[in-house]
Amino acid sequence: MKSASILARALVYGVILTIAIAVVGSLIGYLVAGLPGLVSALLGAGLTALFMVFTSLSIVLAAKVTKGEPSSTLFFGIVLGSWLLKFVVFIAVLVALRGAEFLQPLVFFFSILAAVIGSLAVDVVAFVGSRVPYVGNIPLPGDAGDGGPESTGSNAQKP
Repeated sequence: MKSASILARALVYGVILTIAIAVVGSLIGYLVAGLPGLVSALLGAGLTALFMVFTSLSIVLAAKVTKGEPSSTLFFGIVLGSWLLKFVVFIAVLVALRGAEFLQPLVFFFSILAAVIGSLAVDVVAFVGSRVPYVGNIPLPGDAGDGGPESTGSNAQKP
């Protein structure tokens, strides 16, 4: 499975997570704090979606810039730069929403906490469910054309 498949799987799971946080968080938020709780949970779910898109776009951009070489320093620089951008955007959102009357801080906090834990789980499930080789295209013993005794037939012992 290629890294694009893993990314696509993580995005699908991320959409499911975002919808779950929006639905469950809104219901709990409305029951706990009324309309401000509902709005707070929806804002938390919206931030979840926004940050997952940032992550996906940074990986796609880094892969294009480095021509698919994920061990490149530039690849990691782009991904870490987007992480820094997400952090700055998150702080800016918190500052902009500080003291807003339509926001219930505890519901907002718990929806973001659920999003962080859920997105980590999504990434783990998407990666663990994939089959990514540890090494590149290295011929293994017994493969055709690897130059081993099985491929040439000259040194192979026959029972």
